[in-house]
Amino acid sequence: MTSKPTLGQANLAALIAVVIGSILGLFALGLIPAIVAREPRFLAVAPTMNIISFFICGGVAWFLGGQIGPRIHSLFGPKNGHIIGGIIGGLIPVIGVAAFGWYLATQPA
Repeated sequence: MTSKPTLGQANLAALIAVVIGSILGLFALGLIPAIVAREPRFLAVAPTMNIISFFICGGVAWFLGGQIGPRIHSLFGPKNGHIIGGIIGGLIPVIGVAAFGWYLATQPA
């Protein structure tokens, strides 16, 4: 039986998700343009947008990780479920921001 956590509940999965989401979110917007153009300086070309992405990815990851972790701990065990749920919850907003960066990099000027 899965537990149904409250929205914004603090748990291990939420903590792992916010760390992963925030740190990777800081570079997610410039990652795809840097790969496409083969210029590492594109990782920090828009520092204001990177900081906004840092906070948005961290906040969204907190809620997603806090919801996913407790729901899947019955499959993997309490500790492993929270770790896997935190990783998944942290990567979802980062992938969304990276996809937005890919969209921006592939648009004609």
